[in-house]
Amino acid sequence: MPPEPTRRGKYYWILVNPVALQRTLEMTNRPLAIVIGAGHNGMVCSNYLALAGYQVKVLEARESIGGSAATIEFAQGFRAPGLINSAYGLNKKIYKDLKLSPRDGLPSENIDCIALNLKGEHLTLTPDNMSGVNISQKDLCAYRNFKKEFRGYANALNQLMTDRPPRLKDMDRKDKFSLARLGWSLRFGLGKNSMREFLRVGGINIFDVLNEHFDNPHIKATLAVDAIMGQRMGPRTPNTVLTYIQRVWAQTHAAPQLSSATHILEALHDSAESAGVHFRPNSKVRRVLVDRGRAVGVQLESGEEITASIVVSNADAKTTFLQLVGTHELDAMFCHRIDHVRCEGNVAKIYYAVKRLPQFANLEQKNLRYRLLIAPDQQYVEHAFNHVKYGEYSENPVLEFTVPSLVNPALAPEGFHVIAVSAAYAPYTPKMGWNSLKSSYLNGITSKIEQYAPGFAKSVEVSKLLTPADLEEQYNNIGGHWHNGELSLDQSFMMRPVFGASQYDTPIKGLFLCGACTHPGGGITGVPGHNAAKRILELGGRV
Repeated sequence: MPPEPTRRGKYYWILVNPVALQRTLEMTNRPLAIVIGAGHNGMVCSNYLALAGYQVKVLEARESIGGSAATIEFAQGFRAPGLINSAYGLNKKIYKDLKLSPRDGLPSENIDCIALNLKGEHLTLTPDNMSGVNISQKDLCAYRNFKKEFRGYANALNQLMTDRPPRLKDMDRKDKFSLARLGWSLRFGLGKNSMREFLRVGGINIFDVLNEHFDNPHIKATLAVDAIMGQRMGPRTPNTVLTYIQRVWAQTHAAPQLSSATHILEALHDSAESAGVHFRPNSKVRRVLVDRGRAVGVQLESGEEITASIVVSNADAKTTFLQLVGTHELDAMFCHRIDHVRCEGNVAKIYYAVKRLPQFANLEQKNLRYRLLIAPDQQYVEHAFNHVKYGEYSENPVLEFTVPSLVNPALAPEGFHVIAVSAAYAPYTPKMGWNSLKSSYLNGITSKIEQYAPGFAKSVEVSKLLTPADLEEQYNNIGGHWHNGELSLDQSFMMRPVFGASQYDTPIKGLFLCGACTHPGGGITGVPGHNAAKRILELGGRV
């Protein structure tokens, strides 16, 4: 035992207590983690790492924090939420783990969907019910059963979604356990009959499945949009049942207290700063520094170099590996797989500043707070998709829009409103080029809304169109894809983004992925960031 100090100052117990000494050394020599990108997944990951004892610096290329979900000013005095029109919110496990809460203490708005009809015979869909004109009792019962059935599928997959996906080659003990647990959930969580139905429909298209359940074409189209919005897919495309299940899973496991993008970003930012995370906006990363196969830091566009124990990229896979790391540091076959990731966006964003709210027949103003949809039937949606295959846009697009200024009046000057529209489908590289098409495309969107809300065009003061190519440029996202890559079966689960980088760690030691390009994909759930942090801590031995 060391001799007792003659003076018992504030370091006395550290000197005589080896455990206290060790903890002090750990606190003064904490490893540094750099997170590239301050989107919601980057903030979730940085939160968990900071709470586990890492120093964390988050480097954001843009001036604002929040990535694609951050509020943007599209005209002087007019602002709108970023790319996300409506979302089912942050995953409730993350909400609980990080002890998050809305900054204003108020719950978020729910996001019921209103499917618009030219005759004013609109449908209102909630997670458990629907209402509207000409809905048969058969379709009403079918809707409730359909939602219950797909929530069951989503619950059976929850353990798979909130953990690293198991490898199918060179499996370790945890991979085998994850597969066994998935099989148990499907067999005993669903039951024999439901499991067989899940295996039947899991890989097919949503068009056929909806035709099996419903008669009303408007109901079918509204549900189909949830399967295809943000994807380069139409209702008849295989795997669209899978994308619909992923949407239902996000809805089922969301924290209702944080369903809006604004609430989520504010809560995550506050939590991260409280945990000691340091944010650096306007700090675009030029490259990841690699020394003998290991990431040792980053170099910024300014030339500044920052060394770190680990680097976590919230960017898409192509940006991370082909630009930030460089092909010279990677295996040729791995680069080939990354280069073939399908990530061409097909959704355009349109922002309108209007001097009065649109007037829809038989629709009260209070209902404009919800998600509004233009998609009359499945054939309409499929025909809109057909054009994008040939580098064209449809004159009859699928439109999803909200009026965010009704929820947050500060987004527009007094007496004005903001309307945010997501339009599918818009080609990433149209045959004629966007420079010659932007004006006609925007006019077509405005005309389509005008059909449902006469007088809308005259109310527009300012409008702004962002094509997938514009989204690529503004958000540093190759392809401008909402989800950083298609969520098709061959780019999901243990194959997302590619084999060799599907468990958040990469061929470069100390380099990890945490963004939407990883399992389980896009949306604002925050689960990719959660899973990445979990994997990092497992490998670091600090769980």
